[in-house]
Amino acid sequence: MKISALRLNWLIALGFGLATFLLWGWGSRPSTEPPWPSQVAGMSFSPLHLNNDPVEGKYPTLEEIDVDLALLAGQVRAVRTYGLGGTLSEIPRLAQKHGMKVTLGAWLTDNREENELELQRLVKVARANRNVVQVIVGNETLLRGELTLEQLAGYLDRIRKELRLPVSTGEPWNVWLANPQLGRHADFIAAHFLPYWEGVPLTAALDHIDAVFAMLKKQFPKQRVIMAEVGWPSNGRTRRASVASQANEAIFLRNYLARAERNKYEYFLMEAFDQPWKSESEGAVGAYWGVFDVHRNQKFSFTEPVLRIPQWKLLAGLSVALGLAAALILFTDSSSLRRRGRSFLALLAYGMAATLVWVIYDYSHQYQSFLTISVGICLLLGFLGICFVLLTEAHELAEASWTRKRRRFFAGTPERELPAGNLLRKVSIHVPAYNEPPEMMIGTLNALAALDYPDFEVLVIDNNTKDPAVWQPVEAHCATLGERFRFFHVAPLAGFKAGALNFAIRQTAADAEVIAVIDSDYQVSPRWLRDLVPYFDNPAIGFIQAPQDYRDAGESLFKDMCYAEYKGFFHIGMVTRNDRNAIIEHGTMTMVRSRVLNEVGGWAEWCITEDAELGLRIFEAGYEGGYVEQSYGRGLMPDSFIDYKKQRFRWAYGSVQIMRRHLGALFGWQDRSLSRGQRYHFVAGWLPWLADGLNLFYTLGALFWSALIIIDPRHTDPPLAVFTIPPLALFFFKVLKLIYLYRTRVRASRRETFGAAWAGLALSHTIAKAVVAGFCTRSIPFFRTPKCENRPRLLQALQSAAEEALLAVLLIGAALAVLWLQGEELPGARLWAAALLVQSLPYLAAIGLGLVNVLPARRVVVLSPARAVG
Repeated sequence: MKISALRLNWLIALGFGLATFLLWGWGSRPSTEPPWPSQVAGMSFSPLHLNNDPVEGKYPTLEEIDVDLALLAGQVRAVRTYGLGGTLSEIPRLAQKHGMKVTLGAWLTDNREENELELQRLVKVARANRNVVQVIVGNETLLRGELTLEQLAGYLDRIRKELRLPVSTGEPWNVWLANPQLGRHADFIAAHFLPYWEGVPLTAALDHIDAVFAMLKKQFPKQRVIMAEVGWPSNGRTRRASVASQANEAIFLRNYLARAERNKYEYFLMEAFDQPWKSESEGAVGAYWGVFDVHRNQKFSFTEPVLRIPQWKLLAGLSVALGLAAALILFTDSSSLRRRGRSFLALLAYGMAATLVWVIYDYSHQYQSFLTISVGICLLLGFLGICFVLLTEAHELAEASWTRKRRRFFAGTPERELPAGNLLRKVSIHVPAYNEPPEMMIGTLNALAALDYPDFEVLVIDNNTKDPAVWQPVEAHCATLGERFRFFHVAPLAGFKAGALNFAIRQTAADAEVIAVIDSDYQVSPRWLRDLVPYFDNPAIGFIQAPQDYRDAGESLFKDMCYAEYKGFFHIGMVTRNDRNAIIEHGTMTMVRSRVLNEVGGWAEWCITEDAELGLRIFEAGYEGGYVEQSYGRGLMPDSFIDYKKQRFRWAYGSVQIMRRHLGALFGWQDRSLSRGQRYHFVAGWLPWLADGLNLFYTLGALFWSALIIIDPRHTDPPLAVFTIPPLALFFFKVLKLIYLYRTRVRASRRETFGAAWAGLALSHTIAKAVVAGFCTRSIPFFRTPKCENRPRLLQALQSAAEEALLAVLLIGAALAVLWLQGEELPGARLWAAALLVQSLPYLAAIGLGLVNVLPARRVVVLSPARAVG
C-alpha cells in the first residue's frame, strides 16, 4: 500500500518520538536501595545560606541556624562543626535546645594570630556547653599545607591540656596513614572517607571504605576511628571513575548507612546542606555534598526507589515536543526525499532536542552567579548555533544522497541542428579585466571566437590597468577577431568589477536579449551558448548558471587540493539549492536576461560579491534561476595560498554584506518576495561561514579558559562535557559528511577527498576573519585573484599562515598543559584537551597547505576548452 508523503512524515516523526520517550525511561530506570534509617548518627553541619561566605565574614543569623537545627532534630543525633567565626559559635547552645550533641571544630590556617583567637573561642564554647562531646582542632590543614606536623601537634597538645574532652584533627585517611606520629597527639582518629576525590567508582566505594577503615584500625589499634566526613557529591565533574550525580549520592549514602549500622561505624555524613561558597576553594563540586540543597530541600527520596533522573517524564515530553517540531520542519517540502533520508533527519532532530533539553536541565541544577549565568547564556546560544548548523548540514546530506529525483533538472541541450539565425536570441558576452596577463586573455578571446553560435558579441572592458603593455596587446588581438569583438580601456572607472560590468551594459547592442559574463581567464566550450541559451525560451528564467571549473588542476599538488575543494559546492550545494530555485549566481559562466538585468538595476557596485547579490535581487523580483551541473568553461585557480585565502575572504565578506543589506527579505520581515525554500537555502548556506566567524571567538575563549586552568588548576574546572562534546560532534559530522558526499556524489578518489577536506579546513581562519570584518565594516577594496603569477618561496609560504601557526601553537600548548595538570584526575580535562587539539586542526591545515604550495610544479597537458563538456 502506498503511503502519502504527509502520512509517512507523521509516522516517522511519531515513531522516533516514541523511541525517544522510551530511551529517557530506560536511562532513568529505578534502583531499589536500602531505606534511610529513622535517625543517623551524625552530620557535618555548616548552616551557611546562598548569600553567606565565611571567608568574607558573612554568616547566617541565629534564627536561620535555629531553623536548620530544627529541620535536622529527630533525624540526626549529633552534628560536627568546623569553625567559630561570627554566629557559628552559637551552634552548640542552639543545638542543645533540640537535644543534639556537638563535635566542635576550630578552623586553623597559616595565620598564627587568627589561630590563637580561634582556639580561645573553642575552649570558651566547649566549656560553656555540656552537649559538646569532643573537639576537632583544624580541618585538613596538613592536606592544604598550611601547618606543619609539629605546629599542628602543638595545637592539639595544648587543647588536650585545656579541655577534659577527646581531641583530634580532621584529615583524609591517607594523611593519617602517612603521618602515624600524628596519632600520639590525638585522642581519636577523625578521618575523612570521600572516595569521589580518589576517583573510586560508585560500585566499589563502600568496599574501598571498609578496606581503608581496616588499615586505619591496624595503624591505630588503641584509638577510636571516626569517619569524620563520609559522602558523595550530587553534582560536579567526573573524577577518574567517580561520577557526581544526585542519584549516585542517594545510592551511596543509603547503602553506606546500612553498612555503617551493620559494622557499627561512627560517622558524620558529609554534609547536611549544600555550600555554594566552597566552589571557590574546592572547585564546582565543593558546593554539592549536602543531603539538603542550599534552599533546604531534600535532594532525594529516603525510602522510594532511586530514579537517576527524577523529572525524566517531563524531560522526555519536552524532548519529544521539540524533536517533533524540528523533524516536521525538516520534512517541509520533502516530497522527493526517500524514507531513509526522512529517518536520518528525524534521528538527528530528536537527538538534538534531547541533548538541548538535557543541557538546560543539567546546567539549571547548578548554583548560579551573575558570571555563571552570563557564561551559561553564551554557551547555550553557542550550542543552539551548533544545533542549527548541524541540522542544516544534515538536511543537505539527506537531500544530496536520498532524493528520488531532482525536481528542477537543467542539462546541456543534446546535439541538434541550430535553427535559423533570426530565431536565436542575441548574446552579449562581457569580459571584465584588470591588469591581466595579455597571453592569458588572448587565449580566452580565441575560445570565444570558436563559439558554435551565430549571433553574439564580445565586450572586453579593461578598467584602470595602468601599464599600456598589459592592455594594448589585448586590444590589438580583439581587432584581429572581427567586429564582433569590441575592446574598451576605461580609466578611471569606479566600482571595480561591478563598475566595469555596468559600463558594459551601456555599450551592449540594443538587440541583445541575453548578457553572458565570464572571467578573463576562462576558456569556454564551443557549445556553451548553443546548449544553454534555449533555456531563456521560458519567460520565468532570469539567469542560467554553469559551474566554475578549472583547467590547471594537474599543475601541482596545491592546485589539486584546491580543485577538489571547489568541486564540492558545484556538485553538491548548487545541485540541492537548484531544486528550490535558490542557487548562488557567480560572476563567471553566467547568463542573465538583459531585460531582467536592467529591471533590477544592474550590478551592485557597493558589494564585493556583486554576482551573488545580483542573483538574490533577481529572485526577489520574482524570476527563476537555473543551474546546469555540466562544465562549459574552465579558468585558472589562484597560484598561491595567499591568493587562495584572499579569494575566499572576498566571498565570505561579500556574503555578510549581502546578508546585512537583504536581511528583511531573507527573514521575511519586510519583503516576502522570496519563497520559504529560497530564504532557507540562502540563510542555511551561509550558516557554516557564520559558524566559522563565531568559532574564532570560541578559539579565543578556549585559550582564555585554558589559561585560567593553567594559572589555577585546583580551582578552575574544564568546561562541562555538554558544552565540549557538541563542537566536536559538529566537526566530525562535517568531516564524515564531506567524505561520504565526495565519494558518492562527486565520485572523488580518496586522495581527492582528503585534499578537499584539508583545503577546506585551511580556509577556516580566513573565513572567520572575513565574517567578523563583514559585521564590523561596511566595505573593503576589491582585490582581483592573480593568475599566472610566480610560485611563492618557502618564507612566503610560512608567512601566509603566520596567524594560524600562532593559534595552533597556543592551542596545542594549552592542550598539553591541561593534560599535564588535570588529565590524570579529570576525564573532563582529557576531553577538553581533545577539543583543543581538534580546534587546532584547521590552523595546522593552513600551515600544511602553505607548505604544499611551495612544492615543485608538475609538467601537465592542459585540456582544450572543448573537453570541458563530458
